[in-house]
Amino acid sequence: MLQTVIAKAPEVFLLLSIALGTVLGKVRIKGFAIGGTASILLVSVILGQFGEFVIPGILKSILFGMFVFTIGYRSGPEFFASLNVRTLGQVALAVVIGGTGLIAVLATAYLLKLDAGTASGLAAGALTQSSVIGTASGALQELGLDAAALKTAQGNVAAGYAVTYITGYILVLVFVPYLAPRLMGVDLKAAAEKLEETLASGGEKQSGANLLYRKFQARSHQATKGAGQTVAEIEARIGRRSVVERILRKGEDVEPLPDTVLQLDDEVLVAGPTAAILHADTIVGPETDGEEIMRKVPGEAKEVLVENPDLHGLTLQQIVDRFGSELRGIFLRSLSRRGLDVPITPETRIYVGDVMTVVGHGRDMSRIVPMVGEALASGDRADIAYLAGGLAVGLAVGLLSIAVGSVPLTLGGGGGALVAGLVCGWLRSRKPIIGNIPPAAQQTLIDIGLGGFIAAIGLANGPAAVQAIQANGVALVFAGFFVTLVPMVIGTLFAHRVLKMNPVVICGALAGAMTVDAAVTGACEVAESQTPVLGVAVPYAVANVFLTMLGPIIVATLS
Repeated sequence: MLQTVIAKAPEVFLLLSIALGTVLGKVRIKGFAIGGTASILLVSVILGQFGEFVIPGILKSILFGMFVFTIGYRSGPEFFASLNVRTLGQVALAVVIGGTGLIAVLATAYLLKLDAGTASGLAAGALTQSSVIGTASGALQELGLDAAALKTAQGNVAAGYAVTYITGYILVLVFVPYLAPRLMGVDLKAAAEKLEETLASGGEKQSGANLLYRKFQARSHQATKGAGQTVAEIEARIGRRSVVERILRKGEDVEPLPDTVLQLDDEVLVAGPTAAILHADTIVGPETDGEEIMRKVPGEAKEVLVENPDLHGLTLQQIVDRFGSELRGIFLRSLSRRGLDVPITPETRIYVGDVMTVVGHGRDMSRIVPMVGEALASGDRADIAYLAGGLAVGLAVGLLSIAVGSVPLTLGGGGGALVAGLVCGWLRSRKPIIGNIPPAAQQTLIDIGLGGFIAAIGLANGPAAVQAIQANGVALVFAGFFVTLVPMVIGTLFAHRVLKMNPVVICGALAGAMTVDAAVTGACEVAESQTPVLGVAVPYAVANVFLTMLGPIIVATLS
């Protein structure tokens, strides 16, 4: 019965691997979980021992293509926006870590006489970038190996990854919050406190025009004391960026321009932070129930995805200065980056891909949201035509190859899909009316695509992977330590001594360059501050592209 299912419906085991691996990856032991990707590979390699699984190549190509295209789509706007002088230092750090990681892999491969498949798996695991498995597997297929040799090589990729990923992941989790600060000679908590003080003092030197939201209200007043004063004068006296949102004069709307003069008994709607407008009655006049005046001015909060490349790397204060009066009535409630909260100060830098939660009234929101990016809506549907068309073009581009000696150097389907995703994501940021793939849909494509591809590799190459682990397991463990630590040590020293980056920001940037989100959380916990998140965005976007392309380079170099 078991062999019948394996022969006729291997997809049952593929889906079972995804299900069991995902559940296992969430199990925490003393706060640590190995994650879904490594768990799916482990489960699929074990299930692969029960028989010979034949997984169609087209299925693996589509699954990996969906995953890497979506990674490119998500990173595209941020990646291209990062190529400017404002973020050059963080780009350089990501490239240095990726470059030294590549050198460490190649040096280890020559020293231990590792084949291209094992070295690629070592890179994928030790540099904690699972996508290398796919790009390396695609490059191996271009070498013209016979079926048995190709299966062995791909099994070696899986083995190298399985042995080194968990140790690599743990090393990054330990290095970023604990070892990197010691290497720089700083106390991370003290450095974070100093950075927070610097950011705060920088804000005090500016005009008080920050966007920070505390509690936002709108109240209606009858103009008595404020009669004869302009809207601008009233707003200045109330302070804290409070705004006159609406004026009713004998039942008729009067546009609240800065030079509009209030008349006796005008009904005035004032919006702003609660602490400020509580005293508006002493400036404007007595508060009224305001039922009529509030009816047409609904307040709302929106999550806005930052997509405007002109804002990339600017501080909040610079954005306020750039937009000026356009920000009337708009308040920033929170800022998140890769799901982590970012401290809000006038000196906080904004990057493409950040999510701002802004609060204001409808008229003001409709004015400012298109200038920043687009509002996120949970009910949006994915543009399947854009996804399928972009992926098709990417897979076709991946067929192109250039001969380097006797070795064909090619992007492969994975590399082509990545490039197509980058371009499609960038185009989407420039023309928001096309190519929508909501964040929830993106995450589903990433999870199913990578999980399915990893499961297919594990099932099809399970026995070969076990043999490779038995042959090279101990050597690979030590090799993994070397390949993980070398780029992080060099990257830390380069950022600290050459780039002169802030130590707290360096910790976040290291986590981003190794694409390990959990390391940022660890740094925040040790620092007792969210400031390490400030360094994550740019290195993460660059590393997702740079590290993914290491697969074909390693295969071409070692073949």
